[in-house]
Amino acid sequence: MDNKFKMCILRSYGLNWADTQDTPLHYWTYARRPYLSIILCLFMLLSGCGNKKFDFDATGSFEATEVIVSSEAAGRILTFDIMEGKEVTAGEQVGVIDSLQLYLSKLQLMQNISSVESNKPNVSTQVAATREQLLKQQTERTRVENLLKAEAATQKQLDDINSAILVLERQLTAQLSTLNNSVSSLDAQSSAIEIQIAQIEDRLSKCIIQSPISGIVLAKYAEAGELAVAGKPLFKVADMKRLFLRSYFTSGQLATIQLGQTVKVFADFGGDKRREYKGTITWISDKSEFTPKSIQTKKDRENLVYAVKIAVENDGYIKIGMYGEVQLTIDN
Repeated sequence: MDNKFKMCILRSYGLNWADTQDTPLHYWTYARRPYLSIILCLFMLLSGCGNKKFDFDATGSFEATEVIVSSEAAGRILTFDIMEGKEVTAGEQVGVIDSLQLYLSKLQLMQNISSVESNKPNVSTQVAATREQLLKQQTERTRVENLLKAEAATQKQLDDINSAILVLERQLTAQLSTLNNSVSSLDAQSSAIEIQIAQIEDRLSKCIIQSPISGIVLAKYAEAGELAVAGKPLFKVADMKRLFLRSYFTSGQLATIQLGQTVKVFADFGGDKRREYKGTITWISDKSEFTPKSIQTKKDRENLVYAVKIAVENDGYIKIGMYGEVQLTIDN
């Protein structure tokens, strides 16, 4: 008779294993109403002393989408207000890196662009005098043409006026070309400075530490006051609302699973404590691998299996690394 059976008999009398481990078993069975002991023991075995068999098609462990957030700027960390286990949202500001020097560089560039804009010539003002002279000569030409028709003026007077108008037109064209070239050059300088300002603003935005996804902070690798460099890990965050059960199926089971298929997922909390969830197959590996050691039987460990990811909406009970089981179901 094994120890489990003996423990069931002892429980029927309200005794503990430690109190009776040196006492012969026949004392408790034959000396104290053996038939009652056997009946009680069988009842306890059927009602829960033994482990209940739980059928499943595959097992695995839960994992989440984890993101390690690294610093994109160099400088001292001024604030870093997160803790492990804290819930953060996508885009939420969780810290700031010193950006004073970048801000001063931006102010200097803004001053430079103001200086360039102030040196930009006013084209219409600078050619106003030439345009006025040209308009006066055109008016004079009209008057001389009328006098010439009345034979009160000479052809030479008209030719002189036409020559003066041509000189003024060429002078106006040259002035406009020079002024426009100057404006274009200054505009190019302004554009270059504006690009530098945009680069500074981009670097300033990277001094703000943000969470790229909504989730739970799993680890914190830096503290306020430390010096950050580009690429240094700052914290790790995981999306805990949508977890994935990475399970393994044999090649013979591949014919019964497909992407988008709905299955039953059971989170194993130890013992007989399980919670059932609806899962969706989101990924099936295209390469086989040797069965992980977590597979229970030696026979199964000798087979090649395929990794499968099953998405599960977490209600807050499932944790990363927790074991789970899968039961395949047929979609309606």
